[in-house]
Amino acid sequence: MDRREAGLLDNPRSPIREDRILDTLTLYWITRTAASAARLYWERLGDVTRWLEGPLEPGDRVDTPAGCTVFPHELQRPTRDEAAARFTDIRRWSEPERGGHFPALEQPRTFAAEVAAFFALVR
Repeated sequence: MDRREAGLLDNPRSPIREDRILDTLTLYWITRTAASAARLYWERLGDVTRWLEGPLEPGDRVDTPAGCTVFPHELQRPTRDEAAARFTDIRRWSEPERGGHFPALEQPRTFAAEVAAFFALVR
């Protein structure tokens, strides 16, 4: 069974090229870092959900200037009100039309423009 038959790389809407996905997977495989990279998700995803949906605990608020870009296909999409409960100084809020959990790979121009726009505000 080849990779297309397995359904691993057959999403025609994906903005990420197959060779880029395979390069990234190979890098994690060869360096044996996939488990440590995934560990953060395993250990902290519940915290992100709690920050978005539950009551804030002492130390949960961030008072430094923040820029928030919420891509439409992100796994967890806070509203501006939800984000403002945690990030008390949101200087830039944006919701692009395309992108997901890996915006630097999926929409690199949009991602770079968002980062640049935020830092232009706080220089």
